[in-house]
Amino acid sequence: MAVYGDGTSLGTPTVAENKVAKRARTKVTLSMSLLTESTPLLCIVPCIVVRSFRSSLQGGVQVKRRFLWVLLFVLGTFVVAQSSGNVHGTISYDPFAYTQHPLGTVWGDPLPDAPALAARGKFMVGVRTLQLFNPNQIDVINTLTSDSTIVYDRPLIVEVWYPAILEPGQVQLTIYTDFLGRSDKPGSLRPYTFLGRATRDARPNTTDGPYPLVVVSHGYPGSRYLLAYLCENLASKGYVVASIDHTDSTYRDVASFVSTVVNRSLDQRFVAREILKMPIWKDLCDPNAVGIIGYSMGAFGALRTLGAGLEENDIVKRYFGRFTPMIVAKPSDEPDPLFKAAILFAPWGGAVGVSPTGVWNKESLAKINVPTLWIAGSQDDVAGYRGIVNLFESAVNSKRYLLTYLNALHNVAPHPAPPIAKEFDDYYRFADPVWDIWRINNINQHFVTAFFDYYLKRDENAKTYLEVTPTSWPGFKPRTTIGLEFLTVDPRE
Repeated sequence: MAVYGDGTSLGTPTVAENKVAKRARTKVTLSMSLLTESTPLLCIVPCIVVRSFRSSLQGGVQVKRRFLWVLLFVLGTFVVAQSSGNVHGTISYDPFAYTQHPLGTVWGDPLPDAPALAARGKFMVGVRTLQLFNPNQIDVINTLTSDSTIVYDRPLIVEVWYPAILEPGQVQLTIYTDFLGRSDKPGSLRPYTFLGRATRDARPNTTDGPYPLVVVSHGYPGSRYLLAYLCENLASKGYVVASIDHTDSTYRDVASFVSTVVNRSLDQRFVAREILKMPIWKDLCDPNAVGIIGYSMGAFGALRTLGAGLEENDIVKRYFGRFTPMIVAKPSDEPDPLFKAAILFAPWGGAVGVSPTGVWNKESLAKINVPTLWIAGSQDDVAGYRGIVNLFESAVNSKRYLLTYLNALHNVAPHPAPPIAKEFDDYYRFADPVWDIWRINNINQHFVTAFFDYYLKRDENAKTYLEVTPTSWPGFKPRTTIGLEFLTVDPRE
């Protein structure tokens, strides 16, 4: 639980917390800040002791007892001061209540100023964890230190959210576990948990299917849970959403950046096709309505999946060595026809430019021919906002949209910071100095829903929410579009 002024957005006690309190399971510890705030108290206490001592000489047993109580108070104060230093009041609540917002309930729930399509849909949501293996893939990490090419079955953990039917007693609540820190920084990796609105292993709702399939790809490093708020939201609106833990690129197994560049698009393509083949999912998914969401390096991979490639120049050759042929653009390369629409959060790579001087091949970016929604912060200091715009402008054959959060940095996709993110680096994995991340999440839910509903579900009503002008933002409440810009480019015009 947070208190106003703590500098966090952890929120007020939940109903569950209040029940815990009523059952006397809430433990409250209130202590003084003894190194600073208790200084006046420690000046007064000796006076009380002296006066009580005098009274004890004149009074009877009852007064002596009073003196003993005062003495115990002084000794207790001294002991706490020595052992605790500067101790502040703490309140222990249900640990999962820390995904709270003063005006929301669980990460991703719509706040009062959320746009219209941020609200969840009509479907209950199920969630399952899959372990997949992509056979006969190059083991980049071990090949980097070997004279030969090493091949293995590449493992991938995938979280799938889907429309579900609940059995009696099942509830729309689950617990996700993710990690702060990263495995290549010894001692920094530590888990945290947060609540989600889904039911683990619930029965799929086959009655209302098939549904569009959306593949979600995180950054470097990242996690399949980083966009859980968005995955749940889409599933509640009739989508199957498969979010990948990219091996060598998660917080738990950070390895060479080369592996991320080589494998990202390969992982995306494999997971989409594997989901469509698996008996439990193939009848649930519409193979003609497949989309992709990428964040940072996930968006880099999505661009490659859509047909873009890198320039074969000295920069690329020097960094990627023998893996260069796998990632550079070739005349024979074509967009993966399986994917019909893409959402690109802060795509990486544009800051180093496009050909002839940068790493992206400009002609290959022109091969992107499906609708794209680009989302970025105007002060992005990781991918570089100007670089993102360069990529956006180079995708000349895509019907494309650019949503810009003015003055935001790179974190335009993740969920809010968990409460244990007390260190600056941990906190700024999620946070932004200007924007409330929860509000960004709600705006993302709105535009992602509108975009995929229109381009994957062919819902003409959704198109209205994409027809944004400087004076008209359909679905937004008055005074809530300050700090946003929206650009539409149609290659036919």
